[in-house]
Parts: sequence; C-alpha cells; structure tokens
Amino acid sequence: MSRKRFYLCSLALLALEICAVLAPASRVVRAQDSGMQVIEMTAKKYEFSPVRVKAGTKVQLKVTATDRDHGIAIDAVADGAAKDSAPGLIIDSPEKCWKLPKGEPVTINFTAQTAGTYQIKCCLHCGLGHGGMKGTIVVE
Repeated sequence: MSRKRFYLCSLALLALEICAVLAPASRVVRAQDSGMQVIEMTAKKYEFSPVRVKAGTKVQLKVTATDRDHGIAIDAVADGAAKDSAPGLIIDSPEKCWKLPKGEPVTINFTAQTAGTYQIKCCLHCGLGHGGMKGTIVVE
C-alpha cells in the first residue's frame, strides 16, 4: 500500500472515530432541544423500573440493564383496548425487541399519544424468572 493511501485511510478512520464519540452527545442535545422528555429506566433481575408520562409527550427512553443482558418489548396498544385499535404509543423504530447489553444504555423514542397502561416485557431469555419480567408505561 502506498504511503499516501495509508495516510488517507488513517485519516478516514480517525474521522469516523471522532463522529462516533461526538454523535451520542449531540443526540441528547437534539432530544432536549426538541422538547422530548428524557427518562432513564433500568432493567434488572426480573423487573423494569416503572414509567409515567403525560399524554402527548415525546419521550426518549434510555434503558440500561444493570445485572446482565436483557431485552425489552413494548406493547404499543394499551391494556383493554381492542386488538385492532390504533397504537397509543407511536414508537419511532420498527423493532419489536431491543437487546439490552449489560451496562450499555439503549435509546427508544416514542410519542405517548393515548392515555392508558402499556405493557413492557423482557424479550431475551434472562434466567428462571424471565417469564415474569414485566413492567408498565402509564400514560395519563
């Protein structure tokens, strides 16, 4: 490889690393500037910390697994609503199950459009109590 090509590749890698370091901080600033409510949630041995928000709120949910890897799945339709009802939580991502690596925050953005109670469950097998690992998002 020529010296010039080596330096260009090195410069490109350095630019990518700088972007990777700066990107998370700029996302948080944008979320705060856009009026999103930032909520930190934990997932740990068979429970999620509860979440309460007002209807109409844009939410940036930062979920961190504190004890081991977990997963999170959020029902977009409120408890008791008809199965074919429009979602009350408008989730920005098409994912159904977000992986939560231990100690690494994962961001999920949504709009809490309709009042109700929305179920959260672990979607990555995490031990004997996995089936009971549930939580709620309450929209008032």
